[in-house]
Amino acid sequence: MKQWYVHCFWPMKNLFTPAMIKVALGFLCWFLAISSPVWAEDYNKGFLVNADFSGRDLTDSSFTKANLRQSNFAQANLEGVSLFAANLEGANLEGANLSHATLDTARLTDANLHNAILVGAFAFNAKFQGAIIDGADFTDVELRRDAQHLLCQVAQGRNPVTGRQTRDTLDCP
Repeated sequence: MKQWYVHCFWPMKNLFTPAMIKVALGFLCWFLAISSPVWAEDYNKGFLVNADFSGRDLTDSSFTKANLRQSNFAQANLEGVSLFAANLEGANLEGANLSHATLDTARLTDANLHNAILVGAFAFNAKFQGAIIDGADFTDVELRRDAQHLLCQVAQGRNPVTGRQTRDTLDCP
């Protein structure tokens, strides 16, 4: 009398050849490599002066109260990132996607926001003195009136991705 598992798997005995197992494992490795999720990273209170994050996908990461002075975020994906109270003085955010980011009380003094996308970001108490905002998209960004007035004084250009005029996105008079 044969065991029950012999009856269940006997018809598939040719399916589990060493070659088929290698093919299945290869497919599994390929699938995991292309479908790995982006993990949000925690850089809270980090000392990251002159750090290079250019071109990286940092979606939903947190840089709360981090010192990011002179750091490079050019062309980075910063969607949903928390930069609450972060020091971004002199940081390069050219072409970065900051959509729905939290920039409240962040210091963006002398930062380069050329062609950056800030759609839906919260930047109510952010400091923008000396920031370069040519081509930046501020659509639906929460700003204080004095910050909006300051930015409108230097606003110019059109964002190459969204096609919106910087002055229009800031609701400048």
